[in-house]
Amino acid sequence: MKRKIIKIDEEKCDGCGVCVPACVEGALQIVNGKAKIISETYCDGLGACIGECPQGAITIEEREAEDFDDEAARRHLEEKEEVTEKLPCGCPSATVVRFEGPESAAVASKDAIPCQSMLGHWPIQLTLVPPTAPFLQGADLLLVADCVPFAYIDFHQDFLRDHALLVACSKLDDFQSHQMKLTQLLRQAEVKSLTVVHMEVPCCSGLAHMAKQAMQLSGKDIPLNEVTIGIRGNIKSDSS
Repeated sequence: MKRKIIKIDEEKCDGCGVCVPACVEGALQIVNGKAKIISETYCDGLGACIGECPQGAITIEEREAEDFDDEAARRHLEEKEEVTEKLPCGCPSATVVRFEGPESAAVASKDAIPCQSMLGHWPIQLTLVPPTAPFLQGADLLLVADCVPFAYIDFHQDFLRDHALLVACSKLDDFQSHQMKLTQLLRQAEVKSLTVVHMEVPCCSGLAHMAKQAMQLSGKDIPLNEVTIGIRGNIKSDSS
């Protein structure tokens, strides 16, 4: 049938992923760095995602398309929300472990050069961390883009100290899957605060949008801080 459906301009789309959580039917996904409609039956054509695209890459057109199927969209979302407690990789290092840092790290001054890691748990990749992990309970949570620790030299001392860490990439990872996982995590863990640290490049800002959407979907109201790191390793902005 001929009906209204969204159209994505791939020349304008930078793959930031902001549109993905804006589609409540789950019709959008980042594929090979571009937003795609994964099934026409999931798109209702109302265009809730249009206003969320910072590049203006999404419009509505009228063309031949499959009917919107509300029931199919609902089943699709339910399948995406299923979270398994079994970690995706089978290597022994993926086992959830909590360990205490050395006493020297706990008493070191902020200006001291750290000689010990401030990391207090494993795993750290968002995909691998189960929502029931004990180190998440009552934690100040740090959601960090993959590139940040390489660009910001004092990452351990200035950000990681006394925080539970999650690492993700809003461009190269499955944005929708990560957003669902973070939502589940916020629902189950009594997180005290959430700090998002990302790079200044446009696609990396999707991590902050992911966190805000997950916060809204989880129904939690906790302090949210966003920090932007420049590609030269400086702090460009800090909302705290």
